[in-house]
Amino acid sequence: MPAISPAELEARLRLHLLPDLGPRRLHRLFEAFPNASSALSAPASAWRSLGLPASCAEPRRSTSIRERAAAALAWLEQPDHHLLMWDDPAYPALLAELPDAPPLLFVEGDASLLERPQLAMVGSRRASRAGLDNALSFARSLARGGFVVTSGLALGIDGAAHQGALDVDGRTVAVLGTGLQRLY
Repeated sequence: MPAISPAELEARLRLHLLPDLGPRRLHRLFEAFPNASSALSAPASAWRSLGLPASCAEPRRSTSIRERAAAALAWLEQPDHHLLMWDDPAYPALLAELPDAPPLLFVEGDASLLERPQLAMVGSRRASRAGLDNALSFARSLARGGFVVTSGLALGIDGAAHQGALDVDGRTVAVLGTGLQRLY
């Protein structure tokens, strides 16, 4: 993570947690303001002038957003927990090319895996036995070939994909699209 002040880190986390403020709108804020702290402290009228809805600006200073940011900061203090941001050299280069790439990536484990060749495997949570066996076999083959197997963290095909790679000492990346607090 680039060297930023604790206040700037908290501001980025708070912006990230705001409702209705996705990657594109967050980019708009970062283009208009020199940093997240400035964006967070700007008047709501400045946000409206950027075309951002009131639902983004209103909760900026809420207790809930502050508490959730504090929880994220506490999570980051744990060993092997990382936060990769758009402007971080460790942010995955190919992901950064997407117009709506996630502004923040919370990583537990080896963040360098995100730069290695990967193949994503997804499928049903209620897969048939044959489907699970195919996923296991395919993931084993991919891992033996040097690929990082990427999947969600759900039961079914996701779990079989991770297990297949691990069976042959391969590496996996679990993508939690709903965040750390809400596993599916």
